[in-house]
Amino acid sequence: MPRFDFALSSSPASIRRAGSVTSETWLDALELIAEQGEVEEGATLEIGVKGFPPARYQYIWSADDATPIWQPMRLAA
Repeated sequence: MPRFDFALSSSPASIRRAGSVTSETWLDALELIAEQGEVEEGATLEIGVKGFPPARYQYIWSADDATPIWQPMRLAA
């Protein structure tokens, strides 16, 4: 199973939690991080696997508070 390294932030200037999760899929990793990190709307996440640049996401909302909704963030040009 792949290991995903991540950094979860509640504001651009502070990392609230960093670490890694092991899961079978990318989506499973996003769900695990949301569940374990008590993610609030507006939080940002950098996640990746060794050897590749991280992807950036923002937590936007969860209608039922059970399914994490992550929106990809665009990099500044």
